[in-house]
Amino acid sequence: MERARFAHQVVEKRRLIKQYKMERERQQKLEEEEEIKRLRKELIPKAQLMPYFDRPFIPRRSKKQPTVPREPKFCIPRHKTIKCCRMSCNDMSGPSRLQHLPSSVEKAEALYQQRGQLKEEQLMKKIQKLVGEEEKLRMPIAQGLPWTTDEPKCLIKPPVKKNTIPIDLKLHSDIRAVERARFAHQVAEKGRLIKQYKMERERQQKLEEEEEIKRLRKELIPKAQLMPYFDRPFVPRRSEKQPTVPREPKFCIPRHKTIKCCRMSCNDMSGPSQLQHLPSSVEKAEALYKNRILQ
Repeated sequence: MERARFAHQVVEKRRLIKQYKMERERQQKLEEEEEIKRLRKELIPKAQLMPYFDRPFIPRRSKKQPTVPREPKFCIPRHKTIKCCRMSCNDMSGPSRLQHLPSSVEKAEALYQQRGQLKEEQLMKKIQKLVGEEEKLRMPIAQGLPWTTDEPKCLIKPPVKKNTIPIDLKLHSDIRAVERARFAHQVAEKGRLIKQYKMERERQQKLEEEEEIKRLRKELIPKAQLMPYFDRPFVPRRSEKQPTVPREPKFCIPRHKTIKCCRMSCNDMSGPSQLQHLPSSVEKAEALYKNRILQ
């Protein structure tokens, strides 16, 4: 029951969310349509009024009075102004208190002066402190002598150490540099040998071509032909040989094919008339020729 109730709540919640989304989309569409309509109305070209040619525009002077400058009012906190007034009232005595009350401008100037004096005092103190620290660092502090009347003894100097001799360090970069130099030398040597081989090959080809040209020139030299025998002219005669007799052609057919064809034909035929229907060599040749023509 609880599971069914929970499933019903989930379905109901999803349905409400979907309904809310659909309503929201509908409201957005309506707002967009209204905005489009408003923009279309605004973008409709309107007819401009024609100017009055009989009454041209003449600029006139303004009737307003010019602005009068006033005294600036500086924004000073109330507690500071009350404090300053109290101090001034306490300093003054007698019936002339109201006459010596400072104005707002005088109060501001007094505050600015006090602030400036405080800042100057702080800066001077800071500078004096820095100068004193630098002087202390510069003054060397001497070591005091012992409170005795005896003469100071010469202390024995400690043994002086020998100078350390630096050891030649073999860095990996130096080793790599040597290997790279060796490899570069090998590559250069290989390139030189290849270039030398190519030059030798080209030279051999040139020599072979020159020899071939010389041989062709010798062969192509025109030679004098023999003159014919005018006293014994050439008269063609009939040959005394017998004419050739044609023979039956022998087509080269593989043995297994001939055996297969004979077997098939023997199987197809029945009775004592099998030998009568065996094809001769001429018939076989004609059949093969026809098959080749058809293919």
